[in-house]
Amino acid sequence: MTKATNLRLDYDVTILPPKSFFQPQNETLLSFQRGKGYRSVIETEPFLLLGVHPYDMVAITQMDEIFSQGNGDVHYVSRRQNATIVVVDVENVSPDVFAGHMGTYKVEEGWDVLLTKVADQYLVESKTERGAALMSSLADVPDADQGWLEMRQLVWERNKGRLRRHELEAEPSTWPDLLEEAYDHPIWEEKAKLCFSCGSCNLVCPTCYCFDVRDEVHWDLVSGERFRVWDGCMLVNFAKVSGNLNFRKDEAARYRHRYYRKGKYVPSKIGGQIACVGCGRCITACVAKIANPVEVFNRLAGGR
Repeated sequence: MTKATNLRLDYDVTILPPKSFFQPQNETLLSFQRGKGYRSVIETEPFLLLGVHPYDMVAITQMDEIFSQGNGDVHYVSRRQNATIVVVDVENVSPDVFAGHMGTYKVEEGWDVLLTKVADQYLVESKTERGAALMSSLADVPDADQGWLEMRQLVWERNKGRLRRHELEAEPSTWPDLLEEAYDHPIWEEKAKLCFSCGSCNLVCPTCYCFDVRDEVHWDLVSGERFRVWDGCMLVNFAKVSGNLNFRKDEAARYRHRYYRKGKYVPSKIGGQIACVGCGRCITACVAKIANPVEVFNRLAGGR
């Protein structure tokens, strides 16, 4: 794309979430050579993400917290520190989104610049020094008055209602408690009977961050690299350990774990934030049509 007029900010949803820019599908961690030790590979090139939707921004801020805990992940943190993010409020609603129920239809932090289409123009707000630097070229553009800010608020309120393609009856705040009592619920077996263990729901999810680390020796048998690749709890070998043992070998156990991770395990690590932002990608990607969190938690809330 070479012209601004070709830019489309009205897309509905991307196939893969922006997490791929911070945690690539295949990422070299270090290179090594016999007799010469190893060298860490850390990306430091600045980049800009333009057009991130609010729910994906919420997912990024969750990943920021996850990857900065404890010793921190220098590879993720380096990319994140070198990123400038421009969020755009949703214009066209994707077919499976339920962000209106998850409180992620708008986002007020984490980004550098926020774009909201109001009538036939964009209201632009910056929140950081990087954002202000981007907006410096807009010096001749008039400031938004109270009327424009009120119209943006109307856009947000409208999106709260529009981004509900699936009706969630179980409030997200209740998910941890629902799961506390649902370990033996029949839904896990029922849904898992149709599961292909393809892992699509994991790989398109903006809050799934699991990975596998591998070493590869080059053909010269002298040099090589350590890299990590995306992994997911729905894949057959995810929980396989030494001795060819798999402590989550059944489809139902893997299927259940996915929901416990979203609604209970990760929230316990990040202050109660539910690890589902309502983007709906898992629903769209699942060929068996069993990956809809709304269906599962509505069922758990019903107790059947």
